Amino acid sequence: MPVTNDPAVLLTAQGQELLARLAAVPAAAASPLALAERLRREYPAGLVAAAMAQQELRHAAEAKFSRAARMLFTRAGYEQSSSEAIARYRAGRFAHARRVADLCCGIGGDLIALATASPVPDITVLDNTVLAVDRDEIHARLALHNAAVYGAGERVTAVVADVRDVRLTGIDAVFIDPARRSGPGTASAADARRYRAGESEPPLDWCVALARQVEAVGIKAAPGIPAELIPPAWEAEFIAEGRDLKEAVLWSPSLVSAPDVADGPHGARGPRRATVLAPSAPGLAPGWQTLVARPGDPVPLREPGEYLLDPNPAVTRAGLVEDLARDLGGDTVDCGIGKIDPQIAFLTLDHDVRTPFARTLRVRHSAPWNEKQFARRLRELGVGAVDIRRRGLAGDVDQIRRRLKLAGKARATVVITRVNDKPWGLICFAPD
Repeated sequence: MPVTNDPAVLLTAQGQELLARLAAVPAAAASPLALAERLRREYPAGLVAAAMAQQELRHAAEAKFSRAARMLFTRAGYEQSSSEAIARYRAGRFAHARRVADLCCGIGGDLIALATASPVPDITVLDNTVLAVDRDEIHARLALHNAAVYGAGERVTAVVADVRDVRLTGIDAVFIDPARRSGPGTASAADARRYRAGESEPPLDWCVALARQVEAVGIKAAPGIPAELIPPAWEAEFIAEGRDLKEAVLWSPSLVSAPDVADGPHGARGPRRATVLAPSAPGLAPGWQTLVARPGDPVPLREPGEYLLDPNPAVTRAGLVEDLARDLGGDTVDCGIGKIDPQIAFLTLDHDVRTPFARTLRVRHSAPWNEKQFARRLRELGVGAVDIRRRGLAGDVDQIRRRLKLAGKARATVVITRVNDKPWGLICFAPD
């Protein structure tokens, strides 16, 4: 059998047998080369190559999918797919749609969430509630297979076509994940990074125009999407898992539920939302918190106090740092929360607070930045390992860490930033 890029060959009886054998082999039992050589004595070389590549992808996908061990992937499809937790959260925005179209469905990560979402109670016709479309025939087959792994195969209709040629008659909502790569099923994450922010296939303006046909539209986008590419009146939601910013989603006006941000950083203007999903094992319902704009008085500037709040990247990208401060301070104007610099996304306060939207750090030393003086102070505090957070100042973090020459047992966070436009440093520890 020749080497093939189509994992569907593994759905044969021989392919399933081979995958089962690989799954039973302990990871450290043999080198991949020795294992492949042994298996080629019993199975076609092409099938062995496909199975070993698939086993590697399944191991990687365990961090995203609770049933990865039974799913099938291409590398490009796996790399572009959202995690099961994000897809399940996002599917909730389509809870009242009878029929949803998943355009550019890839290997089916979002398709699974859309097809397994709890239906509206008064909907009685549940078959074929999700239309899955991808121009890559391999991905369309894998999407259907993966939906079946989650028990949702009968609720999906898969179509191989360019999404621009598909009629959306009878569709109530559309989710689209436009490809950020050069061709269907062939590129890697490295190829995607070579594209300019906002560049996709189909183009973003075509995706936005879908709202003329179907009012409820969600578009997956890169988290670094420039503010000027976000269409007016569309909500931009930035989603993080823990402190790891994963993606942005643009929601059409009929799905907007967040108030406008006015003149935020990065040119943020319009409906914005920051959502943080608590880390959880695949298969468990994700806990999540969401932050939206909170109009009020400007947050004052003040010197760093006893505690420093490092906002979640989703909050920063959404332009909601001051809104977070107002949310924590409630209706009290003089709540002790302030910004340390007009342009820097750090907040300071004199009492301990805990929020899913920021990391709380206790300040032990705060002074104008001087590398030699900070190295000496770190040694006095017995610090041997540091997490360096540099924001607003130039400098190579790895080189700074090497020059500090630390050897203690404690661990600290060194913040190198600006305070009132002056180079500043802070030595911080986790709060008690």
